[in-house]
Amino acid sequence: MSYSQEPLNYPTPRKSEQVDDYHGTLVADPYRWLEDPDSEETKAWIEAENEITFAYLGEISVREKIQQRLTKLWDYEKYGIPFKEGENYFYFKNDGLQNQSVLYTLKSLDGEPRVLLDPNKLSDDGTVALSGLAISDNGKLLAYGLSTSGSDWQEWKVLDIETGEDLADHLNWIKFSGASWTNDHQGFFYSRYDEPNAATKLEDVNYYQKLYYHRLGTPQSEDILIYQRLDQKEWGFNGGVTEDGRYLIISVWLGTDSRNLVFYKDLTQPDAEVVELINQFEANYSFIEHDETVFYFRTDLDAPRGRVIAIDVNIPEKAAWREIIPQTEATLEGVSILNNQLIGDYLQDAHSQIKIFDLNGTFIREVELPGLGSVGGFGGKRYDTETFYNFTSFTTPGTIYRYNLVTGESELFRKPQVDFNPEDYETKQVFYASKDGTQVPMFITHKKGIELNSNNPTYLYAYGGFNASLTPTFSVSNLVWMEMGGVYVMANLRGGGEYGEEWHQAGMKDRKQNVFDDFIAAAEWLIANNYTKPAKLAIAGGSNGGLLVGACITQRPDLFGAALPAVGVMDMLRFHKFTIGWAWTAEYGSPENPEEFPALYAYSPLHNLKPGTAYPATLITTADHDDRVVPAHSFKFAAALQAAHNGNAPVLIRIETKAGHGAGKPTAKIIEEAADKWAFLVRTFDVEV
Repeated sequence: MSYSQEPLNYPTPRKSEQVDDYHGTLVADPYRWLEDPDSEETKAWIEAENEITFAYLGEISVREKIQQRLTKLWDYEKYGIPFKEGENYFYFKNDGLQNQSVLYTLKSLDGEPRVLLDPNKLSDDGTVALSGLAISDNGKLLAYGLSTSGSDWQEWKVLDIETGEDLADHLNWIKFSGASWTNDHQGFFYSRYDEPNAATKLEDVNYYQKLYYHRLGTPQSEDILIYQRLDQKEWGFNGGVTEDGRYLIISVWLGTDSRNLVFYKDLTQPDAEVVELINQFEANYSFIEHDETVFYFRTDLDAPRGRVIAIDVNIPEKAAWREIIPQTEATLEGVSILNNQLIGDYLQDAHSQIKIFDLNGTFIREVELPGLGSVGGFGGKRYDTETFYNFTSFTTPGTIYRYNLVTGESELFRKPQVDFNPEDYETKQVFYASKDGTQVPMFITHKKGIELNSNNPTYLYAYGGFNASLTPTFSVSNLVWMEMGGVYVMANLRGGGEYGEEWHQAGMKDRKQNVFDDFIAAAEWLIANNYTKPAKLAIAGGSNGGLLVGACITQRPDLFGAALPAVGVMDMLRFHKFTIGWAWTAEYGSPENPEEFPALYAYSPLHNLKPGTAYPATLITTADHDDRVVPAHSFKFAAALQAAHNGNAPVLIRIETKAGHGAGKPTAKIIEEAADKWAFLVRTFDVEV
């Protein structure tokens, strides 16, 4: 391994005497002061760490070559899936290297597109991003959200689509919310929080979300409060208007718990009360559509892999509910209604299947897809006879197809041109046994013809949490890694949603160790099957995946040659004290609960570092404006890891400025970070480029 001859001279941050008592267990927290990102002491530490990191990365001679290749490959037209409202079509497009994709509109698909909204003009460095949009169903008005520097906080504005001019409407303090127009096009529903403290808005906890209606042309102060629960500070509300405009469907969420409640309001009755249709947090209910008083839902109630049911709101008792599409072996991720038929989006062993049924649940056909990959799209109105979908895989850039819902035929609509030959690469899916014998799927992609000589630089990526499913997707960044001879591996760990709610729950709370065991077993399988060896194996993940990486290097520092935890949750005893962190107690458990504390403390990356241990080469990445997983997690972990580490392998933290958790990050910043990541591994693993 190619490290500096001398160990790096890390900053020696002050250690405070802070000690907390958790149910009789005393826990030191010497770097508590790093939780304040704006203190002079923290700023000085950030500057010192970045100086070391960027100096180290700057010494890597091939870094510039890697960045040039990333830039060249990235420079291709990227199209979003077209959608239609009123008489207008809309789609996103990125010419190649634009920091943000541009929203276009056109009257017909073969017409001349017009730029409707270009976020690149909203800031000089691309750090203002479009974070949400809602188009009125006459296609004449666009409500859109903006996020600055990657913050979860959004401001919303309204655009006249014909003139391209903003109206006077301007809404603030919106977070975790979209917008949904009423059918008279006079306003929309949205959810917001009370105005936060300006100085601490990126750290303070978020409670008491409220659902409002905004009428065009009026100030936000006059918005009508539709629903709030002062007795339930953690409840959040997503309000959506049905296609026919009759009902407002309110999905009530509680943190990141996949279970939700469903309320509704009859919009045809001026003073209609909000009706609690489903008022127990026992399952997930996703509204699909309604026929008069019959509401269709995708749910995992008594069906962990998902099914479709119908509820007549005039007879809401469970005994009267009807099953339309029963659960299958595959996981039903979502359902839409098009051509008056149910379109089911399934996952079979972590790759997409699309199945079409009539409204009684009778199977009609499966959509023929181009291969083993991931599908998005199949949106539109209830009686549309055509729709669009995007297909992607590890070696297929996102390709858009037009689908005829009557004939069942797919027609190529947009195919990107990327400077590589997909025939040079191969992907296979394997199943390996975890510590307890559970079979876990894993995708392995690399250049054809590599030798299984235990010497291939390998990048193992996973997430394992929050019911999120990892499926095959194309990545320019990963392609560059594979061009350099690297192996890219994606493991579908428990905690995700690949096999439904049972798979998710097998990696939650006191079963979280299963997720780490699954990841460690993936690494051991790759080594046993001669793909790589510990010295050439890197593990990576972001957010909850950053926690995964942090936990695994504290549990098995010998098993990995490098670790790249991004925006990770590293302090499992204080994660709930910042922004929306309290919401994750549904997934992780709470350190304030004496029964849940021991499991959290047992794997918390920050609290399981052992002084004098040789840890793998580590590049921690975070951002100063991350208000989802506050950077204090990475700051404290980096300081503690550097103090505990015994060896020449570098332990670095790369702190991005004017960036957040990841959403809306400008292309330029994405490329720079990818170049740093691969350069770090090239140097660590002695890869010839």
